[in-house]
Amino acid sequence: MKIVECVPNFSEGRDKEKIKTITDEIAKTKGVTLLDVDPGEATNRTVVTFVGTPEGVKEAAFRAIKKASEVLDMSKHKGAHSRMGATDVCPFVPVAGVTMEDCVKIANEVGDRVARELSIPVYLYEEAATKPERRNLAVVREGEYEGLPEKLKDPEWKPDYGEPVFNKKLGATIIGAREFLIAYNINLNTRERKLAHEIALNIREQGRVKRDEKGKIIRDENGKTVKIPGKLKEVKGVGWYIDEYGIAQVSVNLTNYKITPLYKLFEECRKEARKLGLRVTGSELVGLIPKEAMLQTGRYYLEKQRKCPGVPDEELIRTAVISLGMDQLYPFKPEEKIIEYAIAEKQELLSMNLREFSNELSTDSPTPGGGSVAALSGALGSALSSMVANLTYGKKEYRKANRRMKNLALQAQVLKDEFIDLIEKDAEAFNNVMSAMRLKKKTEEEKKKRDEAIEEATKKATLVPLEIMKKSERILDLAAVAEKKGNQNSVSDAGVAAIMADAACEGGYLNVIINLGNIKDEEFKKSIKAEVDGLLKRVKSKAKRIIKRVIAKLQ
Repeated sequence: MKIVECVPNFSEGRDKEKIKTITDEIAKTKGVTLLDVDPGEATNRTVVTFVGTPEGVKEAAFRAIKKASEVLDMSKHKGAHSRMGATDVCPFVPVAGVTMEDCVKIANEVGDRVARELSIPVYLYEEAATKPERRNLAVVREGEYEGLPEKLKDPEWKPDYGEPVFNKKLGATIIGAREFLIAYNINLNTRERKLAHEIALNIREQGRVKRDEKGKIIRDENGKTVKIPGKLKEVKGVGWYIDEYGIAQVSVNLTNYKITPLYKLFEECRKEARKLGLRVTGSELVGLIPKEAMLQTGRYYLEKQRKCPGVPDEELIRTAVISLGMDQLYPFKPEEKIIEYAIAEKQELLSMNLREFSNELSTDSPTPGGGSVAALSGALGSALSSMVANLTYGKKEYRKANRRMKNLALQAQVLKDEFIDLIEKDAEAFNNVMSAMRLKKKTEEEKKKRDEAIEEATKKATLVPLEIMKKSERILDLAAVAEKKGNQNSVSDAGVAAIMADAACEGGYLNVIINLGNIKDEEFKKSIKAEVDGLLKRVKSKAKRIIKRVIAKLQ
């Protein structure tokens, strides 16, 4: 699947009807999902987030820019946020199955179309920039809408697309390609914008202008302003006052959370606030955030509390939200604010509780079946391994095993989630086989297509339980560590983890074998049969050894 994210910013945050008119253009575009619409009254700006196929996103972006050109008027616009045009900025972001080069291509194609069809000057920025000085959004937007008439007269600032002619109604639009940007505001216990901006100057990568003792700006031999760099890479920031909340905020664009994690940004702001006699009271996420950025943060704060970070994603996210005070201004809803959750399709089996799942399993419904139960066994075995690690981590008598238990828990949590996904995937694979069987078979051509579809679907249905078997062996590697090095008061749980791994593997094996009987491709069948026979033998041998050692310790 190819997924591109687009985050256009429109210079309107107060008129809900106008905002909806624009976002409706996105929502009705085929191949696109509108994820978030975040208007700001004080900034008079709306940040919109949507994802979809490259073609869908490209079309939706143009439609939204076109509609904004019809309903917005920059000559009447005022707001706290920097801006240059009705559609101020429109970045394309690679999410899955696409490269940065793909997004640069989309940016150029949309930029060209906007300039030609809408007569809006277009500048390219970040990875799509045609000049090094145009990479930085703040530099391109310098002077804002009011300074645009003079800027367009400068040959150095000729638009990348369109004529250098001032469009009074629409200004100019900045289009680009970039990595995932986290728009994030840190709340302070003050109304003073200057104090918030002082913090921003100290932390942002660009830093501040260097001045002499008399306050005069210092320049180098080429006449360029000398700057004092800020503390954090990939951070852009300003301080502002938000009237609707009655607080000052450090408003940040975090352009690469892998270089500067969210928790590091938050903690540096706390340090700088203390120097000014201030306190950080919480924070606010604008738009969406990648799940990994939240998991990083949750792990950091759990370790600060001397707790094992190898816990479920939901607990890590809860820890991150509480630690950063992300729900101070309004509730933080992970299903709406975390991009992976926002675009996830509903999974019927995983939304059931234990009783509902067991009830569904007990009926004549073909799914869930033995394959899903095998995957569930694997999830339980992984969870037990993590449980032993968590019960060991931080205990005085097992202090030397802390690092090993941390790694064990982290690996087990990932494995648990992979097995949980396989519960649904096994049911989906079987349903696809049933759909292929229901295809028409009146003519010879229809029969041929049906047979081919059944063969292909059955092969894919075979690969799911094969994956269950492969992962079950990994459970045993973790359970072995839990049994040897983990809290011996929980050694029985390590033994049950091994039993669950054995059950997952044998359950997966039976499902592979029954599927192979319906496949005509003899080479495929031979290859898979040899692989699963070897896997089953290894897993049963490993499980038997672990269980034997556990029983010996219990007697």
